Order: sequence, then structure tokens, then C-alpha cells
Amino acid sequence: MSITFYYGSGSPYAWRVQLALEHKALAYERKVLSFSAGDTRKPEFIAINPRHEVPTIVDDGFVLYESDAIVEYLEEAYPGRGAPLFPGDVRTRATVRRLMREVDNHAMKAIDPVTDYAFWTKPEERVPQKLADARKAVTEEFAHMTSCLKGDFFVGALSAADFWFYPAVAFMYRTRVKLPDFDADALLTPTLKSWKARIEALPYFDKTIPPHWRQS
Repeated sequence: MSITFYYGSGSPYAWRVQLALEHKALAYERKVLSFSAGDTRKPEFIAINPRHEVPTIVDDGFVLYESDAIVEYLEEAYPGRGAPLFPGDVRTRATVRRLMREVDNHAMKAIDPVTDYAFWTKPEERVPQKLADARKAVTEEFAHMTSCLKGDFFVGALSAADFWFYPAVAFMYRTRVKLPDFDADALLTPTLKSWKARIEALPYFDKTIPPHWRQS
């Protein structure tokens, strides 16, 4: 059994799925797609995913995209492999799913203005107050997520909720490529910094780091 995993290096949505694959100890073949080269819009990929988005997996001919659908599938298709992505009783599992939605509907939306400012706004068009306002929104959202932690991880045990939120945090550090003075540490509470360190200490974490992030 081997899953083919189509992803874009640095995509937060693909990163969360790769962390889930590793957590489940599943064998998978990586197929990296280049956004700049237009790989997601090439006919051979559109034949797999007509929405030309990553992540996408192919498991024994079964094609699936949308990161939340993928992790739900991995959990149900391989219940005995690795560790559970949705641990605990029915209420704990529901909490994991709620946190995943909160990340998508709130945390990711909070970080978007920061990443847009850093990566897509020309230096001469940047308005510092816009960045200050965006930082404030991220700080508030990260404080809320801190309040959701139950011990070392979001529901006590490591779960999909942790993998959902980590890339959002990591992207705030990534903005320093374009904004060297950006203080990402100040966005995190001490509790959240400790959580971040625990994720980065996972034995498979280094395998998932986007290669071009290592070079910058």
C-alpha cells in the first residue's frame, strides 16, 4: 500500500496533511507540484483534481482532495495504523473537528493580511498601519487558540487540530523572509511557544519542513 500525495512545497493545507500521514505512519509517495511552473493547471493534474488545488491524494485509484476530507479518510481507512488523528471519546473528537474549523474560518483568515502584506504587496505600496492592524488581529486569534489548549496539545493528546494550526503559526515566522524585522515571537503567548516547540520536536517533523524554507 502506498498513497500518492500531491502537494505544493510550503502550502499550509498540504503541510497539515503530510503531518497527518506521518502521524498515521502511512507509506506515501510525494509528488511536488510547482505553483510558479503552473503544474496544478496542467492537463495531467486537472484530470485528477479539476479544481487544480493541493493537497490531493490517490490511494489505490481513489482520488481525494480538500485537506479536511483527506484526514477524515486517512483516519477511517487506516484505523489501526500509527496514532489516531481524532483521539478520545465522541466529545473530544467533536472538539478536534471544531478546532479545525476555527483554524480555517478564523486563524487562517487572520494571518492572510499579514502574508499578503509581506509577499504580495510591493514595498512602495505598503502602509505600516495595515500591518499593525493585521498583527493585532493575529495576536488576538492566537490568544484565543491558546485558551483552547488542554495540556500539551489542543485536546490533551496530539490530534489533527494541532496539525491544522501549526502551519498558520509557522507562516508568521516565514514572513521574515520579506520583512526581516517582523517579530513573530511577539504574536505567541508563552504557552503557545511551548506548544510550537513540542510540535517541532516530533520525530517526523523535520521530514515535513518545506525544503525551500530550509534554504532561507
